[in-house]
Amino acid sequence: MSHPPMPPARRVNVGEVTLSVHEAGPKDGLPVLLLHGWPELALSWAAQIEALAGAGYRVIAPDNRGFGASDAPHEVSAYHVDRLTGDIAGLLDALGIEKAVIVGHDWGGILMWHAACLIPERFLGAVGVNTPHLPRGSKPPTDVFREMGGEEHYIVRFQEDAADGIFKGRESDFFDFVFGASFPSADIGKLPPSVTHLPKRFERFIERGGLKSEDDVVVPKEARAEYARIYAETGFRGGVNWYRNFDANWERMGGVDHRLSMPCLMISAECDYMLPPKLTAWMPALCKDLEMHVIENIGHWTQYEAPDALNAYLLDWLGRRFKGLPS
Repeated sequence: MSHPPMPPARRVNVGEVTLSVHEAGPKDGLPVLLLHGWPELALSWAAQIEALAGAGYRVIAPDNRGFGASDAPHEVSAYHVDRLTGDIAGLLDALGIEKAVIVGHDWGGILMWHAACLIPERFLGAVGVNTPHLPRGSKPPTDVFREMGGEEHYIVRFQEDAADGIFKGRESDFFDFVFGASFPSADIGKLPPSVTHLPKRFERFIERGGLKSEDDVVVPKEARAEYARIYAETGFRGGVNWYRNFDANWERMGGVDHRLSMPCLMISAECDYMLPPKLTAWMPALCKDLEMHVIENIGHWTQYEAPDALNAYLLDWLGRRFKGLPS
């Protein structure tokens, strides 16, 4: 595994907060905005930034609010979907961009789909990496997660203030654990509810002596060290606060039309046990213009596990759907 160098970051005032933003590619290229998930940073897009910029796209990859070198307000309400969507609009405004193609992975994918519904006029197209566009459920998300994994489900645990410190002081071990290789595809449907008990599984990982081999992880050692260094400085509260808004965001999206007319691309990972490809079954009913692909034999960390395949899908789709469009 290798990790391309990241372009330098600069601080960009987007309204309520200032974000740390990496930019690459020609300024007159078609803008492509990359939104990372938890516990990632803009760093997770290094291979995609290199490929997209090399193909002539203007690539923008921020550390999202609460992560890395971006501002991280303490209060939970600061991470409501309206505030996060405001960051996206504010960033595009600050960069003089009217519309961009938006790409999101994990939490970045959830935000991306919500933003595509709330401010569709700012996007040329939308790309979900692992994270599908879903209809609004009939009950608050935390109720659903409790049904899936009980009180030990990591998203339920993250609702507690104590979750801010679960991984504190053990950042290196945490990233060795969380970036572990996926379960085989044949096992995905047989996994017990305890697979969602991330804090407990982390404790068992530590008790067993931590990482045994680099073959057991999918993110390069130097990248994991950088994640650990940054999180040792920032702590985990900012990112965890995104989870604490699940129910508030569910309330907010009530009555919002989830149907999208913009071009949409969905790239799933066969072995992602939290976001399996079967969840995309709703998408043809929600996305008028949809293309879907599944990358086989990889799990949740698609940017690292299959950078070439992901880049190929992105470049092919962008080239076909937006060729000749002005920036």
